[in-house]
Amino acid sequence: MADQPQAHTSTFPTPPQFFQNFTAENISRIEELRAAQAGPDYSPIDPATALPIRLLDLPPELRFLQPPEPPADGIYRCFGEIHNLNEPLRSLEEQGIPQLYTPPATPNGSGRHFDRALVLKRLAKSLLLNFLELVGIMSVNPEQYAEKIQDLGTLFYNFHHLLNEYRPHQARESLILMMQDQLERSKAETEGILRMKAEVETVLAGLGKLGFSEKEGSGEAPGAGPGNGEVEDGRDVWDELERGFS
Repeated sequence: MADQPQAHTSTFPTPPQFFQNFTAENISRIEELRAAQAGPDYSPIDPATALPIRLLDLPPELRFLQPPEPPADGIYRCFGEIHNLNEPLRSLEEQGIPQLYTPPATPNGSGRHFDRALVLKRLAKSLLLNFLELVGIMSVNPEQYAEKIQDLGTLFYNFHHLLNEYRPHQARESLILMMQDQLERSKAETEGILRMKAEVETVLAGLGKLGFSEKEGSGEAPGAGPGNGEVEDGRDVWDELERGFS
């Protein structure tokens, strides 16, 4: 027994070696490459243009700085467990957990006894009550804690399962908000372009009237040669532009 090697384990595993590639210099380099590929409209702050851009032929020290491609079959591994993106949410009965509420048909179900917000409030109150009972048991007879811990676990599972049923609704509402934000931004840009167009037309109309009145006052033909008059006309043009866009 003494000659056998001892297996050493740690509570938290060591981080993978590629974490050393996440330096400030490498992050700046890959950001510059993404900006160069995306073009002049790229902005790391604007969510409409800051989509994750996959770059090809990156140096080895930059390959781990971009997220991996989504799994083609929808199956991935996380902390040693296999997850399926296409797997539907299992019911509490399938997981062997007692269901403490009557399941509504949809997240927007109507009726007092089918309101999910009401069910969540009742579960939250039950959690607080059972926690107070657990504190009382621990102060009087700590050996009887197991049953109350099991009740708390059942309440938490029901609470968490009810929240998970809202995930599709949350994703749909988040997508609606993103589309509304993009629509409002497009409308604001369009209004800004139209407003600038009107200002430019106003300035051009003022320049046309100014040039025509000066030609009439000096008696010169529109095609006269260059001279001091053209210099003065140029200054008037710049003054008009400054007044129009200031």
